[in-house]
Amino acid sequence: MNELDAAKIYDFRLRESYAECKRLNALHGKTYYLATLLLPKSKRPFVHALYGFARFADEIVDDLASTLSPQEKADALSKWSAGVLLDLKNGTSQDSIGRALVDTAKRFDIPHQHFVDFLHSMTMDLTITEYQSYEDLLAYVYGSAAVIGLEMVPVLGYSDAKAFEAAKKLGIAFQLANFIRDVGEDLDRGRVYLPLNELAEHGVDRQMLERRILTPQIISALKFQIERVRKLQDEAAPGIELLDKTSRPCIRAASELYCGIVDEVEAIGYDIFKKRAKTSTLRRARVAGRAYLQAIRARIR
Repeated sequence: MNELDAAKIYDFRLRESYAECKRLNALHGKTYYLATLLLPKSKRPFVHALYGFARFADEIVDDLASTLSPQEKADALSKWSAGVLLDLKNGTSQDSIGRALVDTAKRFDIPHQHFVDFLHSMTMDLTITEYQSYEDLLAYVYGSAAVIGLEMVPVLGYSDAKAFEAAKKLGIAFQLANFIRDVGEDLDRGRVYLPLNELAEHGVDRQMLERRILTPQIISALKFQIERVRKLQDEAAPGIELLDKTSRPCIRAASELYCGIVDEVEAIGYDIFKKRAKTSTLRRARVAGRAYLQAIRARIR
């Protein structure tokens, strides 16, 4: 049985929309897509839909190959966002991505405010290029990452509402790990996500980052940020046990691979300007293999 049949998605146009979301997940998600495959087939399309929505909005904002001006990007995001949010309110959509998103939100009673908050953070990326403090950054990260975790919990299934707080923390940890890895790429986009006042505590300013030369001060600042990722990951870990048993292997694997990005930053000597820290194929295979066996056991039980 394929995923769409397992999820009881039979409408032809709805199946097309879910298929497009899956394509985006497989093309851009990599680690996220790998983790999704550890879920029961009946859950996967809904995760694809949530990813497809987030990815499509992100592409409008961050497509470096685009010939659109910043204002044109802002207009495109605003128009698409307004359409999708209206579709969520009306309970139906003709958008190739929105159709699956609306169906998923209805099936799992996902609060629409999560999608509002996500799109707000995408809008922030069009005008805000740096954050003074961690508290300022959290205003962005809540919408760009924490709400993704909150959206996922109803799809994954849970036994205790404490799972939502854990999902928030894990989503934030994933995002912060990406910020650490992507300092150079974010500079290409004119942005610095690491809080400026925390960088300053280690003797780092934006100009030092712009020079893209690894210094002891930058290493010290990265170590501080890495410690935060690991702390959030540890705090979120008990919440995974509150999820449906068939979903736990997926989230454990995602936690190890996403937060494991900081391990790879350490492995390249913190030189995020010359190398892109990425999880090795061997580690992916090891984590996925272990999680696959756990997933099979959970389904049998």
